[in-house]
Amino acid sequence: MRRITILNPKGGSGKTTLATNLAAYYASRGFTTALMDFDPQASSSRWLKVRPATLAPIHGIAAYQNLPGVTRSYQLRVPPGTTRVVIDTPAAIEPHRFDEFTREAQAIVVPVLPSQIDIHACAKCIEHLLTSAKIKRREDRIAVVANRVRPNTLVFRSLMRFLETLDIPIMATFRESQNYIRSFELGLGLHEMRAERSLPDVEQWAPLVAWLESRGQAIGSGIEAAR
Repeated sequence: MRRITILNPKGGSGKTTLATNLAAYYASRGFTTALMDFDPQASSSRWLKVRPATLAPIHGIAAYQNLPGVTRSYQLRVPPGTTRVVIDTPAAIEPHRFDEFTREAQAIVVPVLPSQIDIHACAKCIEHLLTSAKIKRREDRIAVVANRVRPNTLVFRSLMRFLETLDIPIMATFRESQNYIRSFELGLGLHEMRAERSLPDVEQWAPLVAWLESRGQAIGSGIEAAR
């Protein structure tokens, strides 16, 4: 089983967009997939509720809830045979909690938008992953995704220069596209839309998916400590 954590304490960076599209991708490719939603805004959970029953199933876990009379480990369990777990983390996570969401993940994906505020937040996020969560660069578990970019703009070039200084791989750059909005409204992933509509966006996902699938096998049995 592989666990993929989408993490950036900065709100609005595109965590849910990444999480839902990854979950849809894996499910559509035949993987038994779970989507774990830790965000109190419950955007991933709402997306699952409108997902058509005719599509490949995704097991949703509303991890943002605290259910009375249920242990946390039981609430966060995934169905037997699950092979892919995608974790949508909340905004404003304190650095001392990073380890709760990352210790058992084979991959940690950090989305960042092309703005100076987001660039600064991404730098802090990477710093805390390396220090507070004690993730070593040689583990090759962290990747950055540039989200909603407009190529050939000054802010995009500024973002790319910054990312190159991190010594962390930039696995994908996703253009600003209405396909993300439309697919979310329909409970779909990009890979499940009509190819003539989504192909330019789908092609941008190939390097990220390849990197994720190159990560190692499971590190542990759960993320029960995340609360």
